[in-house]
Amino acid sequence: MKRLLPLYLLLVSASQGIAQDGTATAAAPPIDSGNTAWIIVATALVLFMTIPGLSMFYAGLVRKKNVLSVFMHCFVITCVMSIIWLVFGYSAAFAEGSNFIGGMSKSMLSGIGTGEVYDSSHTIPELIFFAFQMTFFIITPALMVGAFVERIRFSAMLVFVTVWAVLVYLPVCHMVWGGGSMLGLEGIMDHAGGIVVHITAGVGALVAVLVLGPRNGYPKRPMAPHNLPMCVAGTGMLWVGWFGFNAGSGLGADGTAAMTLIVTHISASTGALIWMVLEWVTVKRPSMLGIATGSIAGLAAITPASGAVGPIGALCIGGTSGLLCWIASTKIKQKFGYDDSLDVFGVHGVGGAVGTILVAVFAAASFGGNADADYAIGSQLTTQFLAALYTAVYTGIVSFVILKVIDATIGLRVDEREESEGLDIADHGETGYND
Repeated sequence: MKRLLPLYLLLVSASQGIAQDGTATAAAPPIDSGNTAWIIVATALVLFMTIPGLSMFYAGLVRKKNVLSVFMHCFVITCVMSIIWLVFGYSAAFAEGSNFIGGMSKSMLSGIGTGEVYDSSHTIPELIFFAFQMTFFIITPALMVGAFVERIRFSAMLVFVTVWAVLVYLPVCHMVWGGGSMLGLEGIMDHAGGIVVHITAGVGALVAVLVLGPRNGYPKRPMAPHNLPMCVAGTGMLWVGWFGFNAGSGLGADGTAAMTLIVTHISASTGALIWMVLEWVTVKRPSMLGIATGSIAGLAAITPASGAVGPIGALCIGGTSGLLCWIASTKIKQKFGYDDSLDVFGVHGVGGAVGTILVAVFAAASFGGNADADYAIGSQLTTQFLAALYTAVYTGIVSFVILKVIDATIGLRVDEREESEGLDIADHGETGYND
């Protein structure tokens, strides 16, 4: 009997891996504590990008009578998007469904326990993947705030970003990242959100600006930033937070994450310096606002490419974004006269498109990227261009419809008296400064 005991124990152990229907169940891969710890940190970093990073970056750029309204917009967006993500947003983005949108099988975290692994390739709990992606869902509509500051009703802003997040962000996220398909395109490269985050936010912001119209007095009346040190502090927070944004998107603490962090930093530095030089040459003075804005352009552009390119790609993408975003935010905006107040389209829309397209080139091994030997730049360029185009067209149409409906019902703009008084008092009954 003693000899049979080990055999008996082995059979009992094996039987525990047999399902009741007689089929073997595969053991879940173990959760990797190192990867999990890094994604927890990355999640905190991306949330830090919105509150306080983006809030301070934008708030410093507006006039002081509107500073609290910007903080309020970013804060309430954080709260609303978090609830939507829990109730159905995560499921619509990442659960199995159609090519366009996910199903509701993961609503309210249904079926996702503390021991559930995201997938066999990424040994982190699905719960932390849920939280990490939630921070992307938060910051994307918050990015749009900078385009229409100082003139939009608080209620209209809240309705717009909420409906927009559901009708624009969730489908695009599902099509690019969540297992869906964007009009049959295969192999779209978007490591951390050039398409999902920056193109959607940039185009949505531009449409909002065109529908809303310019601030009273724009461009004849001076509307200088009221607190540049606050803006610069916010820029630094965004730069640091972006390491979580990009390096966390690989879902692992490894050499790829390290390279992603490096190229993110190099692109930001290059974009900042290019913007500074352009400003120095054209207006004879390099400004703090200019170099800060250039760094954000470099960060936005490297986002879709950061997991696929090396240092050469980072230098070229950062430099190109510094140039093209500067042109969009100065020359093009001035020529067409639209009031993209804090250059959301010029920086995020254009920068996101630059990185989305150029990743097809600099992912190639010949440029130091990590693509396979049989990688074809030409076909990937077509895929990237079409993905950016489809996203821009879809975002533009849906954003326009949402804004028109809001304008016809509750109205988009505050009245002239409220705009002159400032949104801090008009919408919230308080002021940022007592002087």
